[in-house]
Amino acid sequence: MEHILTSPFREPDVRKLKVNDTVFLNGTLFGIRDATQIRIFDEKQTPPVDLTDSACIHTAPSLKKVGKRWEKISIGTTTSTRMDRFSPGLIRDYGVRIIIGKSGLLEGSRRAMQEYGACYLAIVGGAAALETTQIEEIEAVYWEDLHPEAIYQFRIKAFGPLIVAMDSFGNHLYFDVKKRAKERLPDLYRQLGVG
Repeated sequence: MEHILTSPFREPDVRKLKVNDTVFLNGTLFGIRDATQIRIFDEKQTPPVDLTDSACIHTAPSLKKVGKRWEKISIGTTTSTRMDRFSPGLIRDYGVRIIIGKSGLLEGSRRAMQEYGACYLAIVGGAAALETTQIEEIEAVYWEDLHPEAIYQFRIKAFGPLIVAMDSFGNHLYFDVKKRAKERLPDLYRQLGVG
C-alpha cells in the first residue's frame, strides 16, 4: 500500500503503516546524526527545536553556507544501526514518530515503536542525488558547531519512495529477511554438497 504523509506525523497515521508499505513524506524533516544524539543523550542537552510528531533522517549532509543561508550540495542517508541506542529515547522522550535511514534498528527500538507509535522507514542506499532534489530548502540549522552532524530542518516534497521496514506492530523487515535466509541455508548447503 502507498501512503503520502504530511508533517506533523500523528500517531494514528503512523500506526496505519505496515511493513513493506511505500511512503512519501511532505513538510518538515529533521536531519540528525551521531554527534547530535551524543549531545542530547550523553551530554544531557535538550534539543533546541521541538521534535514532537516529527520525522528524523540519519544524515551528515554536504552543505555550504552563503551569507546566513545554507545551500545544499548533496544530502544522503547513513547507516542507522550504530545509532540504535539513541532511538528509543528519541521516540519516548522527544516524540519522534518516524526515523529514516539504512540498515534498520534493533530490538530496543522495535519495542519503543510498538509502545509509542513510531516506525522506521528505509531508503535505498546511494540515492543521495534523488534525496537532494526532494529537499526543497534548508530552513534552519541548530547546533551549527556540530556541522556536518548538527540538527538540520529540511522542507521536503514527495520525499521517497521510502519502505516501511519496522512498524508499530513489532514487524521488522530486516529480521524477517534474516530469518528466511537462515531457514534456506540447509537446503542451499545440500545443493552445494557442503556438509
